[in-house]
Amino acid sequence: MEVDLSPKLCKKVYGGDGGSYYAWSPAELAMLKEGNIGAAKLALEKNGFALPRYSDSAKVAYVLQGNGVAGIVLPEKEEKVVALKKGDAIALPFGVVTWWYNKEDTELVVLFMGDTSTAHKTGEFTDFFLTGSNGIFTGFSSEFVSRAWNVDDKNVKTLVGNQSAKGIVKLDGSFKMPEPKKENREGLCVQLLDGNAMCSPGFSCDSALQVTYIVSGSGRVQVVGVDGRRVLETTVKAGHLFIVPRFFVVSKICDPDGMSWFSIITTPNPIFTHLAGRTSVWKALSPQVLEASFKVSPDVEQLFRSKRMNEEIFFPPPK
Repeated sequence: MEVDLSPKLCKKVYGGDGGSYYAWSPAELAMLKEGNIGAAKLALEKNGFALPRYSDSAKVAYVLQGNGVAGIVLPEKEEKVVALKKGDAIALPFGVVTWWYNKEDTELVVLFMGDTSTAHKTGEFTDFFLTGSNGIFTGFSSEFVSRAWNVDDKNVKTLVGNQSAKGIVKLDGSFKMPEPKKENREGLCVQLLDGNAMCSPGFSCDSALQVTYIVSGSGRVQVVGVDGRRVLETTVKAGHLFIVPRFFVVSKICDPDGMSWFSIITTPNPIFTHLAGRTSVWKALSPQVLEASFKVSPDVEQLFRSKRMNEEIFFPPPK
C-alpha cells in the first residue's frame, strides 16, 4: 500500500489568550504512524506561560521564532531555567518536566519532534500536566493529595482547583518569573539554522527516517523510491512538515529568496550517502565502473567526475 508523502500543516489542539498548541495528526500524515514519530508546535503570546508538564515521548525542541525562557527539570535534579532564542535546539529525554514562558512582544514558537515508540498513541505526543484543569492531581481524591503533600483539605482545594486553565495561561505583566542563568545553556542548547540553494540528493543508509520542517522561505522537493520512481514532487513553504521513508533519496532546491529547514533523524548515529558533491559515492567508484554503469565514453566519465569537486552537500545556484 502506498503512503502519502505530501507535506502537511499542523492543526490547533488547544489554546487561549496566552497562546496555542498545535500538532500534526497521523490520520493526515500517515508517515508519522509508519515511523513512530510525533510532531507538534507551541506558540506563546506575550506573557504566555505553558504550564509544567511531562511527555510520554523523548523529543527535540527547536525554537522557530522569538526569545523566551524554559524551565527544565530532569529526574531527581534541580530546575534549570534557560534563556531561549531563535535557532536553539534542546534534547528533552524521558521523564523531563518542562515549562515555557514568553515575556517579549514577539510570539515565541517552539517545534517539537521525537520518537513515539513508547507513546500511548503511535505518531502522537501525550503530555501529562502537573497543574490546570486537566492536571494529574485533579484525578486524585482530596485525601490522597492531602497525605501526599502534607497539607489540609482547604489548601488542597486551593492548590488543585485555583488554576482553571488548560495547558497555557496568560500571566499578569507584573508577575516575575525566574530569571535564566547563562551557565544553564551549557550542555542543553545547541544553535542550528541554515538556508541553502540546493541540498545534494542523498539517503540514510542505516534505515533511518528523515523528518523535515520548513522553518522559513520556500522551495521544491523531490523524493525518489524503489525502481527509480519519483514518489514526491512538490513545493514546500514555511510550516510544512514531511517525512522521507527509509532508504529513499531526497533533494531540495530553494526558491530565489532562500529556504531554511530543521530535520531530525530517527537513529542516534545516522549515516548518510550523498549522490552528488565532493564526498558523493560517485567520487569513490572507479572510472571503469562508472563508464560501464552509465554506458559512456571515458571523456564523458571524466567530465562527470570533474564536477562538484569543491562542494560537499550544499550547492550554490547556477549563474
